[in-house]
Amino acid sequence: MSNDRFYSRAAKAPFPGPRSPVPGPGFTRRDILQFLGAGAGAGLLATTLPAFAAGTAAFPSRRPPKSQRKFVSAAVERQLAQVKARIGDPELAWLFENCYPNTLDTTVQTGTRDGKPDTFIVTGDIDAMWLRDSSAQVHPYLPLAKQDPALRRMLHGLIRRQAHCIRLDPYANAFLPDGVTELLEWSVNDITEMKPGVGERKWEIDSLCYPIRLAHGYWRATGDVAPFDDDWREAMRAVLRTFREQQRLHDRGPYKFQRPSPFATETLVLGGYGQPTRPNGMIHSMFRPSDDACLFPLFVPANLFAVAALRLLAEMSRTIHRDIDFASDCIALADEVEKATRQHGLMRDADGQPFWAYEVDGYGNQLFIDDANAPGLLSLAYLGCCDRNDPVFRRTRQLAWSERNPYFWRGRAAEGVGSPHTGLRTIWPMALIQYAMASDDDAQIRQCLHWLKTTHAGTGFMHEAFDQDDPAKFTRDWFAWANTQFGELIVDLAQRKPHLL
Repeated sequence: MSNDRFYSRAAKAPFPGPRSPVPGPGFTRRDILQFLGAGAGAGLLATTLPAFAAGTAAFPSRRPPKSQRKFVSAAVERQLAQVKARIGDPELAWLFENCYPNTLDTTVQTGTRDGKPDTFIVTGDIDAMWLRDSSAQVHPYLPLAKQDPALRRMLHGLIRRQAHCIRLDPYANAFLPDGVTELLEWSVNDITEMKPGVGERKWEIDSLCYPIRLAHGYWRATGDVAPFDDDWREAMRAVLRTFREQQRLHDRGPYKFQRPSPFATETLVLGGYGQPTRPNGMIHSMFRPSDDACLFPLFVPANLFAVAALRLLAEMSRTIHRDIDFASDCIALADEVEKATRQHGLMRDADGQPFWAYEVDGYGNQLFIDDANAPGLLSLAYLGCCDRNDPVFRRTRQLAWSERNPYFWRGRAAEGVGSPHTGLRTIWPMALIQYAMASDDDAQIRQCLHWLKTTHAGTGFMHEAFDQDDPAKFTRDWFAWANTQFGELIVDLAQRKPHLL
């Protein structure tokens, strides 16, 4: 999604079609932005695909040929056929067919490690695995795992691989297939404790929350406890230890990071420890899920996500392993973080109604923006941080989808939330998806579906971001998380709002 996304490899295209040329080896993602004529630190990749004729009767599949698909799930294929048959709009059905299986079609690499399942999932056009993205990419398939042994084995392998990554370095956000693969071009000169096998070492709270959410979802869907062995338990102890370290109650902890870059969002100030804070019990996150540096390191959505994840972890530890002590430690930390976040992370406008800040520093300074990356303010209910009808969430969601949020844009093509990661005047399909998934309003959902259907620029896939006025200008033509999440939205609507399809 957001993981230094402007780096692109033409050999990895999941569908036919020409691409804009990109600079060769040695260039960083920011060099590529400048090459593309980026403005405001963003840059929009102008597609060379022909304009799509909305009235065309034929919608040829953009999936890879069956022989070239990375992974096939019989259960996913059945679900795909069943849901597609219920969609009355041919173009929407075509988008669903292309997007829903995109993670399985194009990003999954399966094998074995120490005689047990092993799965490595790339984010799309970057040959690395983000803990966040890989978890989110497969989340829509979890309800189908019980009925599909192959899918279950693949997910088992991913849970094991993520545990291995966390044990290697709980502060890293992205990982390479092994310890000898060449480093990502933009991380070669990073000033931090890089270990072989680490792709990027930007500390983000959600990188440790997503694997817990995946593990809990898998366990609840299948009843299978095989992935949760001693290695996994060691990884979870590392999660708890890292969260405690980054409360920074007594010192700044072991993590620091700097990157030689002209872009402030790529590095941390003050020797790599980030902006000053007054420790208050919240967990520090030095980077956002966009992989951009936090302005204030007490990042509210990620702290709320950590609270939810720790409670899921406690449930698993108590039920599967009968580890009451560890479960109690998880609950104790969750309670501390929730209390601190509620005390310091809420804001009030002139009407006196509370809503969530995006970031705070513990000194009383608070930032209100929203970013389409998840966790963000729009995605709090989706990630289990609150109920979708919670009044504070509803108020926050309303403000995030308005000019109160400096990264909300309204243009000729659509309106929605973008991200500093892609610069001004950009809207993310993921924001449109999140807005629709948290809505019970038919008009809102219809509008989001319309925007999603009219901004794919003829590709048949979701993108990272598109220009508010011209969706033919977009970033990332292979972004598996956004594709799969679009499929998740359609499956959700087929169950609770079938009349909208």
